[in-house]
Amino acid sequence: MILGLDISTSIVGATILDEQNNILYCEAWDLRKVKNFFEKGLSIKNKLTDVKKQHAITKIAIEKPFVVFRSMRGSSGATMAKLQSFNGAVSWMCYDIFGLEAEYISPQAARKLCNIKISRGQKSKEVVLNFVLDNVDGFGVQYTKHGNPVQGSFDRADSYVIARATLIQCQQN
Repeated sequence: MILGLDISTSIVGATILDEQNNILYCEAWDLRKVKNFFEKGLSIKNKLTDVKKQHAITKIAIEKPFVVFRSMRGSSGATMAKLQSFNGAVSWMCYDIFGLEAEYISPQAARKLCNIKISRGQKSKEVVLNFVLDNVDGFGVQYTKHGNPVQGSFDRADSYVIARATLIQCQQN
């Protein structure tokens, strides 16, 4: 079973797929109300420990965080450093809890393996969510009263794509 993670300091998407691409688990772990870095880490550690109790994970895949700084409209250097630190902490927790070294895959490589095409000007998060909704049985989303996907929907979709891309890589090898 593959555990795919989309790690962020606000919401972590987590998906578990079996070898037939069935979704066994697909959740968004909300950390927005947890302000302390270490408390966020403990929250994720508890979630990962619960996952281990319920699923026999054989592979862990984590989305590589962005490493390119975009001064005009992207994340600040401080935000990127915080994300890298948290990504490293969660990676270590995965190794400590499951005894598995995570594999890292870029969002672009994962989308390419899943045949998700993002055209210029499109918002990648929305394209990915729509692709998963249109093509994956058992993946559902709740919407706000304004018709927007609830918080965590994009993170869940991203974690699915990471897990699915890793499954595809395993089947190709």
